[in-house]
Amino acid sequence: MEFVFLAYPSLPELCVSSFFGVSLAYTFIISGNVLIVVAIQTEARLHTPMYYFLGSLSGVEICYTAVVVPHILANILQSEKTITLLGCATQMIFFIGFGSADCFLLAVMAYDRYVAICHPLQYPLIMTITLCVRLVIVSVVIGLFLSLQLVAFIFSLPFCRARNIEHFFCDVPPVMRLVCANSHIHEQSVLVAATLAIAVPFLLIATSYAFIVAAVLKIPSAAGRYRAVSTCSSHLTVVLLQYGCCAFMYLRPNSSYYPKQDQFISLVYTLGTPLLNPLIYTLRNSEMKGAIGRVLTRNCLSQNY
Repeated sequence: MEFVFLAYPSLPELCVSSFFGVSLAYTFIISGNVLIVVAIQTEARLHTPMYYFLGSLSGVEICYTAVVVPHILANILQSEKTITLLGCATQMIFFIGFGSADCFLLAVMAYDRYVAICHPLQYPLIMTITLCVRLVIVSVVIGLFLSLQLVAFIFSLPFCRARNIEHFFCDVPPVMRLVCANSHIHEQSVLVAATLAIAVPFLLIATSYAFIVAAVLKIPSAAGRYRAVSTCSSHLTVVLLQYGCCAFMYLRPNSSYYPKQDQFISLVYTLGTPLLNPLIYTLRNSEMKGAIGRVLTRNCLSQNY
């Protein structure tokens, strides 16, 4: 059994422009996140928990986009935009899994900021390298485990409607529309899984920032308050982008699914958010800008040599 994607343009001119646009965005996503990972690994001053989590987030986003975008590019050039049942399930497992891991990593980064601001003297004792590695591994494992359970449940349901998916790739809402069993019960099951992967990390982030705000308000100097807030501003911006799109797509009933609108939103969190995250974390962080500049300079010098 195969699924057919219907969201791709049919005109050759639109296919060429779409391929060029998606390729350009994907190139920036990979290069930007790879630069962040390399800069954090090579710069000794960035060997701190905050930057370790940032590098892990960039690594997860590289995997997150690699699951979907190359297949989108291949489908743009092909006359038949199809995917097998097993391929669709595999793509959904890793796409949802790495997306969920992204959400949990953002919650871990919020906890890191909470410890740094609310317990600065105990920060080196609490945020050890062992704990940081365990938190990253747990985030990825939980994300993939929840995704595996969700996808196994979805693909155990009967697909007795048309095999056409009104989307660019195998995502939960468009695939669920092809299920012909009791949709209300299955929608509630999917909603529970989405709540665990999205709402629970967001609740942890909100709790961390509630304590952070209370601690910042107690800082007597304006400069101290600004310095504390500036370390969280990039993270908050990414959280709003990530959770805004995810909540819109997954925390709602299947009856409110609108193909064209959801196709646009899916492109935002598949291409837009991973593209903006490196810019947000580098343009608003002088240490990251300096580290990336030194990496690029060393690379240029080595090539010239």
